[in-house]
Amino acid sequence: MFKPIKPFFTLLLMVSLAAKVSAQEDLPVYLNEAKPIEERIEDALSRMTLEEKVKMVHAQSKFSSAGVPRLGIPENWMTDGPHGIRAEVFWDEWDQAGWTNDSCIAFPALTCLAATWNKEMSALYGKVIGEEARYRNKNVLLGPGVNIYRTPLNGRNFEYMGEDPFLASRMVVPYIQGVQSNGVAACVKHFALNNQETDRHTVNVNVDDRTLYEIYLPAFKAAVQEGKAWAIMGAYNKYKGQWAGQNQFLLNDILRGEWKFDGVVVSDWGGINDTKQAIYHGLDMEFGSWTNGLSEGASNAYDNYYLANPFLKLLKSGEVKEEEVDKKVRNILRLVFRTNMNTKRPYGSFGSPEHGLAGKKIAQEGIVLLKNANNKLPIQLSKVKRVAVIGENAVKVMTVGGGSSSLKAKYEISPLEGLRNRIGKEAELVFARGYVGEKPKAQDGLNTGDVVETRSSEELSKEALDAARNADFVIFVGGLNKNDGQDSEGNDRKSLGLPYNQDKLISALAKVNKNLAVVIISGNAVAMPWVNEVSSIVQGWYLGSEAGSALASVLVGDVNPSGKLPFTFPVKLEDNGAHKLGDYPGKGEQTYNEGLFVGYRWADKHQIKPLFSFGHGLSYTSFAYGKASADGRDLNADGKITFSVPVKNTGKREGQEVVQLYIHDVQSSVPRPLKELKAFEKVSLKAGETKIVKFTIDKSALSFFDAGKHDWVAEPGEFKALIGASSTDIRQTVGFNLR
Repeated sequence: MFKPIKPFFTLLLMVSLAAKVSAQEDLPVYLNEAKPIEERIEDALSRMTLEEKVKMVHAQSKFSSAGVPRLGIPENWMTDGPHGIRAEVFWDEWDQAGWTNDSCIAFPALTCLAATWNKEMSALYGKVIGEEARYRNKNVLLGPGVNIYRTPLNGRNFEYMGEDPFLASRMVVPYIQGVQSNGVAACVKHFALNNQETDRHTVNVNVDDRTLYEIYLPAFKAAVQEGKAWAIMGAYNKYKGQWAGQNQFLLNDILRGEWKFDGVVVSDWGGINDTKQAIYHGLDMEFGSWTNGLSEGASNAYDNYYLANPFLKLLKSGEVKEEEVDKKVRNILRLVFRTNMNTKRPYGSFGSPEHGLAGKKIAQEGIVLLKNANNKLPIQLSKVKRVAVIGENAVKVMTVGGGSSSLKAKYEISPLEGLRNRIGKEAELVFARGYVGEKPKAQDGLNTGDVVETRSSEELSKEALDAARNADFVIFVGGLNKNDGQDSEGNDRKSLGLPYNQDKLISALAKVNKNLAVVIISGNAVAMPWVNEVSSIVQGWYLGSEAGSALASVLVGDVNPSGKLPFTFPVKLEDNGAHKLGDYPGKGEQTYNEGLFVGYRWADKHQIKPLFSFGHGLSYTSFAYGKASADGRDLNADGKITFSVPVKNTGKREGQEVVQLYIHDVQSSVPRPLKELKAFEKVSLKAGETKIVKFTIDKSALSFFDAGKHDWVAEPGEFKALIGASSTDIRQTVGFNLR
């Protein structure tokens, strides 16, 4: 049998490799991927004209900025996130361009992702949404958002990761890493202090430095230093009298100075207001300054942007040195080389069944069982013959609306459809709308799918109550929606209560049928005056394309709920510090009078019992915490300490528990929260199984920000490690000392 001569093939391989090396060496440095990225940046910059540089720092369309065609440097294309890839729009208009191949998978809102308390889910989320962006040839995903949940009225809270800086920090890092593994930049937003939609373009936020560094900056810092985010979006609001998108303190001093950020700073759309501030105060790329793109009577309004012709004139006159535009272009070139000039990045995929399943898994892990008296859930289908599903949110489209996160989803399974698919063959399912909200405006040319209702509220209520009386089990699906003034960009909510008289309907349903589960669809906490009248309450979030399937799987027990709340549900608005102290939403000025005491920190300080606590979430099984221990009594300043706690599944089915570690400083020279989250772990346990959960911390977990020293300080003394199932359900305490 003939055998090839190995040396011959070795020679061929060597010749091929030598040819490739030679070809690389013949390329200009900026096109040679074997060269260090900083060398490539300087080479490209040296070849560019002043006009080419200026074109790169401002938009050329709604969602793109110019490249340098002469040099083969491509355009940058942005896409709204963070829950899915926005449909294509016209060059100069918000309306959709009418493509037939841009329908995406809608993923759960980020409040749901945060509620998983699972870093693996965050990594999965980032990976799949990054694949969708890459396939559509978008090299910057405008997300995730990590603004802190300061008030439950913020219309945009559903896009963020909750009230706690540590939780948001741990969840944002894997998301970024997942997105950027596809050669797509994650653009973390909105930096910083964008914690309300009311007057968001003009409000000046007043906050002390300690609160800024301990509460509102940690998630952004983690995104930059651990996640290695390639892009940051400036916020609309002002801080220290300067707009955040052109802010010396936030962008130059903190982001680039303290954190050594080497990525690109992108404006929010229409967030820039002054050419010189944009030049000198840290902005790299200006978008949306005249959002219709054709204003000011010019044929191309993009040339009139603050960083367009006005910038070019200052450069040509010598009033502004060319090094200022070079700084910006360096950052943009670094973005380009990391993304759409990286020939090794994967091709991505879009609208795939695998992405739908990923969204479903995240949704299932994020759904929170808030209450389950007498174990009414899961629904026992062997004993139930008729199920009444009541509430407009059982059929309402939730992927359309809400502002820039509005999507053209490939599909969206409603709660009613999901329940019909799952139990339709095992039980009779009847639906009654029960109430009707206002019909929302179509967004981006998309139909919201709402049916025009001609019946009165009394007729709708009667139909719902009749259906409930004749059912073995009732599922009410209500809450908020993506209409303006609810969970939507541009405006805040008017109150904590449910709209459309839902409270009255829920109470009436509870009177006619005790087998009632209330499912709240929202990205925010809501008041529940009926909380003691119903057996079971489920927080359902905005769950994306697979919403109905995920909800049904939890309600019937195919999936054991394991979500935990990423923010506190107060009983009333006055139980929230921003509202109790009376300054929200402010008039031109918004002062954070509550300081550090946001969310559970405020409730702890004032001994306020929440409706549902931060970190709360039930399961269809039960967990017992054994005696916790530490591997020592003392923590040295340069050392670490490990806490261990056995956790046992004492129920009859497999489940997941989120074990949470809080730290309490027994005596401090400055006011501190009673406890602060410093570690958590989601652990899966079979029935009867026990696992040892371990947490290792160092002195950074004990530190506070000393504004006078402008540094983090850990004071020696006594501390307590508090281990539990929520911020108010502490099961074990271990004392230790910092030496």
